[in-house]
Amino acid sequence: MATNGTDILLYANTGTPAVPSYTLVGSQRDVTFEESTEAIDTSNKSSRAFSGLPGRYKATISLEALYVEDDTAYQALRDAMRDGELILVERLESDGRDETANAIVEKLSESAPDQGEATVSISLTISGTWTEVGT
Repeated sequence: MATNGTDILLYANTGTPAVPSYTLVGSQRDVTFEESTEAIDTSNKSSRAFSGLPGRYKATISLEALYVEDDTAYQALRDAMRDGELILVERLESDGRDETANAIVEKLSESAPDQGEATVSISLTISGTWTEVGT
């Protein structure tokens, strides 16, 4: 069965690294979780076919949300970027699937159009891998 996108949410740690407290990043409009593995080319002259090995794994998150000035999770993400620190994030689905990871906030932009809603766009890169909670 298909999943409604509103059932997959991003949370940010507003506690400490030792005692995390995950808070929903408010007013989310879109969140994209991407994972990729680079291919290491081991092809050679003995065959025309590509030959490869799995290389570096990478995971990223792109978030689009309405700008809410007093959103605690947004402030934690902004502070992590400005302070040059990793931040714990959580991916939570309505069926209970729960994963956490350390993330680098690579880009944060705010858009404030005339007579339009203010929005934020945030790009994060996972440092390491996702960890399933409870496993």
